[in-house]
Amino acid sequence: MQWDALAERVTQYSHAADIALSVVGSDGSAWATRGDVRVPAASTAKIPIMVQTFRRIDRAETSLDAPCMVRDSDGAAGSGVLRMLHEGLQLTVGDLLYLMMAISDNTATNLLIDAAGMAQINNTMHELGMRDSILGRPMVGRLAIAGEQENLATACEYTKLLKAIVASRAASAESCRAMLDLLSRQHNAHRIGRFVPDAPGYSWGAKNGTNKGIVNETGFIRTPNGTLLLAVYLQGVEDEVAGEAIIADLALQAMTCAEASV
Repeated sequence: MQWDALAERVTQYSHAADIALSVVGSDGSAWATRGDVRVPAASTAKIPIMVQTFRRIDRAETSLDAPCMVRDSDGAAGSGVLRMLHEGLQLTVGDLLYLMMAISDNTATNLLIDAAGMAQINNTMHELGMRDSILGRPMVGRLAIAGEQENLATACEYTKLLKAIVASRAASAESCRAMLDLLSRQHNAHRIGRFVPDAPGYSWGAKNGTNKGIVNETGFIRTPNGTLLLAVYLQGVEDEVAGEAIIADLALQAMTCAEASV
């Protein structure tokens, strides 16, 4: 595939944000800019947490129906709704996965980190070829401060992770299908999914991430000609709305390049 038009669009946006981008076409061809640069992952770090949780399900260490009680002390700042609800709420692992992926609930995320183990999540990331991306701390609704390890990502490693899920290598085939379904339930359609046609053969899924000056999204676009994988990380962006518009346009350009190459 020819990615020249996408590269030109990245250059056009260089005044508005520092862009780290990785794209992989259905034929395996790839293009990246700053794809190996470590950047704050924000909530895209929730994808490997999902992977490790489904690996635990595959090993019968837990199940989607396993119960989980939410206490007041579990409440985490930032995105989500659980911290606003009453103590003692009874949920399941499946509920927590949905809340983590669809609305980026930080309380649900931290409960899943506690259950899976941060070291084990990082071991799985390393096993799947993610040598520079790190889950360094629970979700707290802000960037790391002095003395804290930031959650870090590289765009190329996150498309590598997506590729493992799409190819049913990240976990069992059944679990990988369930992960793709969870990604497709993303509530925020203003980024990768904004310009995906509402037409037969097209669909998308993604996990976004946002923090001060940071707008990210990692996801896939299914088209009649195959599946496109994207990881877009913006730093120094003016605001979330501007960042979402940039990601949406870059995703559209990537999709256009991929379809023009067929």
